[in-house]
Amino acid sequence: MAGNLTRDEARDRARLLAVESYEVELDLTTGSERFGSTTVVRFASAETGASTFIDLHGAVVREVTLNGNALDPASYDAEKGRVPLPGLAADNELRVVADCAYSRSGEGLHRFVDPVDDSVYLYTQFETADAHRMYTCFDQPDLKATFELTVKAPEGWEVVTNEAPKAHGGSGGASPQKDGESVEGGTWRFAPTPKISTYITALIAGPYHVVRDEYRRADGTAIPLGVYCRASLAEHLDADAIVDVTRQGFAYFERVFGRPYPFAKYDQLFVPEFNAGAMENAGAVTFLEDYVFRSRVTDAAYERRAETILHEMAHMWFGDLVTMRWWDDLWLNESFATYMSVLCQAEATKWKGSWTTFANLEKAWAYRQDQLPSTHPIAADIPDIRAVEVNFDGITYAKGASVLKQLVAYVGLDNFLEGVRGYFDRHAWGNTVLTDLLGALEERSGRDLAAWSKEWLETAGVNTMRPEYEVDADGNFTSFTVLQEAKADYPTLRSHRLAIGLYDRTDEGIVRRERVELDVVGARTDVPQLVGRKRPDLVLVNDDDLTYAKIRLDEHSRRTLIEHIGEIRESLPRALCWSAAWDMTRDAEMATRDYIRLVAKGVSGVTDISVTQTLLRQARTAVQQYADPGWREEGLALLADTLSELARRAEPGSDFQLAYTQAFAASAVSDEHLAFVQGLLDGSQVLDGLTVDTDLRWSLLRRLVITGRAGRAEIDAEHERDRTAAGERHAAACAAAIPSAEAKSAAWEKIVSGDLPNAVYRATLGGFVEPDQAALLVPYVDRYFAEVGRVWKEWTSDMSQTFAEAAYPFLVIEQSTIDRTEAYLADEKPPPALARLLSEGRDGVARALRARAKDAAAG
Repeated sequence: MAGNLTRDEARDRARLLAVESYEVELDLTTGSERFGSTTVVRFASAETGASTFIDLHGAVVREVTLNGNALDPASYDAEKGRVPLPGLAADNELRVVADCAYSRSGEGLHRFVDPVDDSVYLYTQFETADAHRMYTCFDQPDLKATFELTVKAPEGWEVVTNEAPKAHGGSGGASPQKDGESVEGGTWRFAPTPKISTYITALIAGPYHVVRDEYRRADGTAIPLGVYCRASLAEHLDADAIVDVTRQGFAYFERVFGRPYPFAKYDQLFVPEFNAGAMENAGAVTFLEDYVFRSRVTDAAYERRAETILHEMAHMWFGDLVTMRWWDDLWLNESFATYMSVLCQAEATKWKGSWTTFANLEKAWAYRQDQLPSTHPIAADIPDIRAVEVNFDGITYAKGASVLKQLVAYVGLDNFLEGVRGYFDRHAWGNTVLTDLLGALEERSGRDLAAWSKEWLETAGVNTMRPEYEVDADGNFTSFTVLQEAKADYPTLRSHRLAIGLYDRTDEGIVRRERVELDVVGARTDVPQLVGRKRPDLVLVNDDDLTYAKIRLDEHSRRTLIEHIGEIRESLPRALCWSAAWDMTRDAEMATRDYIRLVAKGVSGVTDISVTQTLLRQARTAVQQYADPGWREEGLALLADTLSELARRAEPGSDFQLAYTQAFAASAVSDEHLAFVQGLLDGSQVLDGLTVDTDLRWSLLRRLVITGRAGRAEIDAEHERDRTAAGERHAAACAAAIPSAEAKSAAWEKIVSGDLPNAVYRATLGGFVEPDQAALLVPYVDRYFAEVGRVWKEWTSDMSQTFAEAAYPFLVIEQSTIDRTEAYLADEKPPPALARLLSEGRDGVARALRARAKDAAAG
């Protein structure tokens, strides 16, 4: 991994140094393994004669010159990734000449060869601290500087950085570089950036296809826009739709933030083998290229892409213009962008129901993360870089955004946005801590947020809300109380602003009759406003999803839910009820078979495609991991029967038809079901309006492979039809999912070799840990624990973290897996970040065992 900078080291360096500028020259024409990297950095020191270090990872250092004096290149500490800098002057100029390494892990400067045409594509990913894989730098967020890049690249390439090019030499238009060639090329010189952090600098280079446009403001000024993807994906790039969302975002954010977009241009680049969803590089945002849809997807995918576009755009102000001082405040960076992206979607795009999606996806992620043994306060303690890299989690993103939503309800949206505008005005181009934002919000709202911060940001765990009431002979409430609970390990009972909705069954469906909004504080909160009201068919605590809390239903409401959930007319309350049912299943309060039957009965009444697809994923997880093994086949058959019928009845060509078909294929177990899957694949079975395109073909084939109905020959034939990067990943996943000990062994050897590029590695892991093949994975419990320590020590951060999480034997749902994990933790005493991931895996097995016991009892 790159150097593991500690918070104390970063503070010491920030007290000592003020960095002015970087001039970086890169030579991308030197071959396929390394590139030339020359950095000149100018900085001041508060203490003459002091010593410090600068970061550089995986390099061959050729020259180090500090203030005109040559330093010994052998002083470079390759293991720590540091160049020592002794005897500083008040003003310093450092020049480092090095050869740096291309990455195949998605970290640093990643190099990819397109299997379609052998073209080479490069892009960077620097968060949290991987900029020093490409150039020498003080790689921490609070040492901001200007950056001026000069890049020598093969002719015919596009080269993109944070700023627009001010000069471009070379003939251009020549054939792009092919793999392994060393080609002379043109030189690109870029304008200097404003003062920004190292982690949001960027370089993207290669024969990218580009569509150029602009966002024009009412005053006539414009922001140049670029949308990029690989040339072999150009036919699938729907740039107009991407630009439409981009324009909507700029119009909204410039208005509510009260200041123009802070950079000179805005490029959005869809890049191969990306590890995350996107990255907020200033003026040059990179995205997972799966967002270029080469096959038919439902509107849920377009909604998710739009949210990602808006999330990264919000970062241009909150994160890039004003940046956290250290990674303790990563949560605020990500939570703010998540909250603002959903708010923008709801108010400025066609996805008006985005808060339903938020409740269904983000908050479910947060609740899941917050119940793990590794849960932590939103304002986390981050002692070093390795700690933050496992903190890109459901608390940092989703719980934080949920709590911001609660804060907005507390101070008011207008006050919140006015406070944010003041925060930007005061801290533009600087670094901040949480209290800087809270202070701005206090000034505007008049609210004292110290207690709110302590209660919501500095404590861990999620509260549970339950209604408790009594009714008289006429069915009217004689008392009504909201009960708030907390786990013993995290006993905080918080102050919540929430609403209680009373819903009745009518000829128009289940609709809300009345809503009461109130503050819930402590273990019991009486609601006198409801006394005398007639008991409804459904009582919904946390109606409108105002607060962050798990909810439970009273027995009367639960019966309504089980029998009539599909009758709820509005999307958000329906999603909240579904979320409650899922959470009760995960908590072993509802038998898995009852949840599966609820989904089978009620999913056809869901009108939100994102909720539908989430329910179907959850149902498969439930039946494969939480159901009593003796009922599992029956549960899969019930799902497949239901989905087969729904797919046939769905409107031809609709999103629901596609979603039902995909979920049916993933659940098929009987000979009849698998014959239908085979028929869809070979064309002997047809659903009117359904196009069996490339990605759907892979989904159908994968199910046939998993169940032993297809094998290596069929995988190879399909790969021959799809000689693309995506096809390579699909083929790798299918090969690892062949249900034989030999196939699992071959996949395992590839996984632990460390030789696979990141995307193929993740695909192979995904096929290896197939839920229907748990018995084949039993031998890999011990093998996992024999390897995980080595992998964690030797591999890059992202690759080792992926192994620790995805290869963990979570599908071997036995007490012995828990015991083996606990023994490893006790005996090996792994680093805290690894111990955290192992404890999360252990918790998942324990949760599944509890759910299985509940389900068995119900049987």
